[in-house]
Order: sequence, then structure tokens, then C-alpha cells
Amino acid sequence: MESQRPDLSQVSLEIREYIEKLENEITRLRGASLPSRVRSTSREETTIEAESAPPEPPTTIQVITLTASGLAKRTPRHLYLRQRRGGMGIFDLDAPEDDPPAILILADLSQYLLLFTSLARAFRLPVSQIDEMPVRGRGTSIVTRMNLQPDERLVAAMPDEARGAVALVSAHGMVRHLRHHIFGEYMKPGTVLFDAGKYGMLTAGCRTPGDGDLLIATRQGKAIRFPEKLVPPQGGAGIRLEKGDVVTAVAAANDDSRVLLVDAIGRGTLRLMSGFAANKSAGGGGKTAMNTDCLVAALSAEDPEDVFMISRWSKVIRFSLMEIPAKEGVVQGVNCMALRADEVVAVTVS
Repeated sequence: MESQRPDLSQVSLEIREYIEKLENEITRLRGASLPSRVRSTSREETTIEAESAPPEPPTTIQVITLTASGLAKRTPRHLYLRQRRGGMGIFDLDAPEDDPPAILILADLSQYLLLFTSLARAFRLPVSQIDEMPVRGRGTSIVTRMNLQPDERLVAAMPDEARGAVALVSAHGMVRHLRHHIFGEYMKPGTVLFDAGKYGMLTAGCRTPGDGDLLIATRQGKAIRFPEKLVPPQGGAGIRLEKGDVVTAVAAANDDSRVLLVDAIGRGTLRLMSGFAANKSAGGGGKTAMNTDCLVAALSAEDPEDVFMISRWSKVIRFSLMEIPAKEGVVQGVNCMALRADEVVAVTVS
């Protein structure tokens, strides 16, 4: 008879780490006697796990982990080994329990990072100025020169690029669309992009090609898609929210693209935009994009790519996007990360 794992949410981080290491070792030893392709069956699905990919050669691409208060580290991407979808992951940023990871992003060492706060202020930071650490490393603060207000926190980050545009959304459904040159080297640190007191706190942002569609998604799994050219220069309503719902993500989209949707309990799906029609105007009500009430991420995703997910306990997993089946219709998703008294807080694709 298999014993049930007790709730460890009140146990210290050191004890949780020790238990997780023991569980990972048991899983590894059990897996050593199994063939490289294992069929696992549950009531929901039957999945053939992908064979382990070879290690990635050294690269200048960095995996950057940040907390809301600005604790950050960067680690070369090749140091994160690929796992199978549904694995437990490994410990990443060594952050305080009251300041867990909030942002996960990939950028080249030569790039600048655009950082956005809850008060819709923008900053630029060279990736090279973020301290490099091992996978399990203690971060250092990057906000010493930002003069953040007491209630202000980091909510989004993306590499700076000299093309396209940036879309930003507030918790209340307001969207702002800005061309890339706004965020160039001459941008004033702390530039205010919209009135957070009027439109709601900034919750998410993404890069766009400038001539495609936007997909705005909410916590309850609702979403709306419309051409980004419909957003007024000063910003405007992007989605009409139902009571108790908030916007959690925005992604670039078009008729041929796929958007990765992930919820807090570790499930994910690839929604084909060919099955999610665009509205002719912005500001309408959303329709169900994924069956969930805890959506945390929506990202434009194409093959071949790897998915990176991080949990509140700083567990990070990397696996191939091809392990997530693409769907035109509404589904609840497949298990992407094994979580125990934990939740996914951030997702990115390489």
C-alpha cells in the first residue's frame, strides 16, 4: 500500500529541499530499470514520454529569474538539463519564502532587459549587470537604482529588440501598444506608460511584430483576440472582465500561430489560433481559451522550442514544447510539472 505524502507547506525550506532530493533520487533509481520510452496511463490520458535529449552545448543565452522585489540571478541556459514533461524539476533561485520567484525570462548576454513594474513604469538593464549564479544560487538585488515605491513591484520583463512593438495590459483589462523605439537607449529610467491608479496595476506584457493580433487572457481562462492596430495610441479597453476576474497574460498571435497556456496547478495546452477567431474590435467579452480558474501564462510558441516553468518554491523544469499536444478546441491541458503543495508562477519559452 502506497503511503500519502503529507502537507509540507509549513515545513522549513531546508527540510523540503532534502525531501525533494530524496524523492528525485528514488525516481531516478526506479527509472534506471525502465526502457527509454515509457508508457504512463491515467484516467485522463495516455502519454508516451519523449526520449531524453542530449545536453545543450555552451551558449550565451541566459535564464533570468526575478522576484517581485527585484532579487535576481542569471544562469547560462545550457546548465538546465531537459527533462520529460510532468517531471518534478530542480531548485533554482534561492529566494526568501516571503519573496518567491515572479518572473522567468531568457535573453542573450549581449542584450538589454526591459523591466516593468506594477505602477506601469519601465526600466532598462544590461543582462550582463545581473550577477551570474549556478542553477541553485542566491540572487542579488537589481533595484537599488530604480527608486521603487513601497507598494511597487516587478511584474514583467522582456529582452529589448530594435523591431516590432510592446503590448502591456493592466489587471482591469486596459491595453497599451507602444513601438519599440520608445524603449531605446534614451528612454528615461522609470518612464510611466499609463496611469495605474486609473486603469489598474500592470500585470503582463509581451513583444509583438507590430502588425499581428493580441491575445489577452484572464485568470479564469477567458481570452480575447483582436488586431493590435486597433489599440488607440493612448491605450484603451482590451477585454471586458467578468466579476472577480483579472487579466494575467498577453501574447502575440495570428491565424497560423500557437499560444501556450499554462495554469497554476501545472497543466498546459497549445491553442491553435486557427481555432480561436479574432474579434473585429477590442474591449469585448472573452471566451474560454482553457478550462481553468487559475491561468498564469499565455505565450506565443513555435517549434522547435523548450518550455521553462518555475514554481513558488523555486522549482524549475525544462522540457520540449513538442511534448504538449496542440489543440483547436477548449481543453484542460496536460500535466507539465509535478507539484505538491506548490504552484506554477512563471513560464517562458526559449
